[in-house]
Amino acid sequence: MGTNEDLVSKLEWNNNIKNREEKEVLARKIASYVKNGDVVSFGSGTTSFLAVKEIGKRCRMEHLKITAIPTSEQISMLCDYLEIKTAELGDYKINWGFDGADEVDENNWLIKGLGGALYKEKRNLIQTPKVFILVDNTKIVSELGKKCPVPVECDMDKVEYVQTQLQKLGAVSCKIRTKVNSDEFFVSENRRYIVDAKFQKISMDLEKNINKIEGVLENGLFIGYDNIEIVTVTKNYINFIGERH
Repeated sequence: MGTNEDLVSKLEWNNNIKNREEKEVLARKIASYVKNGDVVSFGSGTTSFLAVKEIGKRCRMEHLKITAIPTSEQISMLCDYLEIKTAELGDYKINWGFDGADEVDENNWLIKGLGGALYKEKRNLIQTPKVFILVDNTKIVSELGKKCPVPVECDMDKVEYVQTQLQKLGAVSCKIRTKVNSDEFFVSENRRYIVDAKFQKISMDLEKNINKIEGVLENGLFIGYDNIEIVTVTKNYINFIGERH
């Protein structure tokens, strides 16, 4: 476990968690929802990171056995460290899941993927009957896309073509993502580039139209999914996760 412990201690999320107090409240709440035998889709990002740590604590203290379907290598690594069993999507029927979001609007439309795990996040969400989207209040927006770009994961050799087609769909800027504090391009777990596309207006059909572009693997828009429940916290009050019976 020593090697995993060293790796987990160096995860970028450990020292880069904004609004930590709110996120810890959300993490504790989602951990309380876990039942023995659950198969749970584990999201990525800082809130999910804290939630997984709380779930690991409950599993250890109460001897719960669950199976996690992680959406990123970092979350999978954390599960291994916490001795939470992991599996691949499709191995088991998922009971429920949780994830974060970069933006949420009043229609429950989402932008996700600023952490780079949008492909697995979307695949998991599509196959999960109920997904709790855990967000602090800074993620709630009046109009989607006002603060965050839309991440678009694409083939390296098609990136210029993808940028051109995104502009035709209304993108006002299309920047290939670079690593933090570096000019080197960020490469996803799928060995692809991510283009961060800024739109002045996000329409209901934009998610599907982006995915029609040749070379695009997936994008970070989540529009019209009826299996999600937005969970926020205000002064330690959770809105809303119902109790399980």
